Amino acid sequence: MRVLLFLLWTFLAFSGEIRVFAAADLQHPLSEIVRLYERRHPQDKVVLTFGSSGKGATQIRQGAPFDIYMAANMKFVEDLYKEGYVVTPPKPYAVGKLVIWVRKDSGLDPSKFPQVLLDDRVKKIAIADWKVAPYGAAAKELLERTGLWDRVKEKLVIGENISQTASFVFSGAADVGLISLSQALSKELSAKGIYWVVPKDKYTPIVQGYGITKRGSEKPEVRRFYEFILSKEAREVFKKYGFDEPY
Repeated sequence: MRVLLFLLWTFLAFSGEIRVFAAADLQHPLSEIVRLYERRHPQDKVVLTFGSSGKGATQIRQGAPFDIYMAANMKFVEDLYKEGYVVTPPKPYAVGKLVIWVRKDSGLDPSKFPQVLLDDRVKKIAIADWKVAPYGAAAKELLERTGLWDRVKEKLVIGENISQTASFVFSGAADVGLISLSQALSKELSAKGIYWVVPKDKYTPIVQGYGITKRGSEKPEVRRFYEFILSKEAREVFKKYGFDEPY
């Protein structure tokens, strides 16, 4: 009986809910990673919230109840760490890639960059808000480096985050989208569109980082999931969605 009680107390002590704010480009890979984790740790429940990295940082500063913060770049995590909202030293977990995506029925060829953005058929170009979304910042940098910014800025449709940006071009509200490779490789977008991976030397590397917040620092279940993010199983999922390893 004592053994059973001990096991029950141990289960209760190490079980719980893990609340994660994650960058919008992680919607598909992180959902898969959570399923793998919960099969291994059925006593834990991971609750995911997706949005722009900047919005997540603001919410954490305002007291939002997140245990882990996963941004699409290192800077947002580093800033929260300096301010005391993230308590673990920022760690990179993946390196993202920017792509140009178009619908298959558009007749456009995304590999014909930069001409594809200047095509007369292209009336709207979707990018994420560069002030809060790292992929939006990368897209803006690409357009500026290639001398296209002033030529296409009137065509831009700005998404709140990279998921909304993808939805604009997926739905036809925009003709071309500058989105993450992880989204382009999702079942929905890969079935309906084609993409071209932007060369890495055209924008600053999108090194994505994460950390445990002050709220989650005392929870063993949070530490378990935090460590699982860098496991071999998780790395395989990130690789499946086009991410490079940060090391």
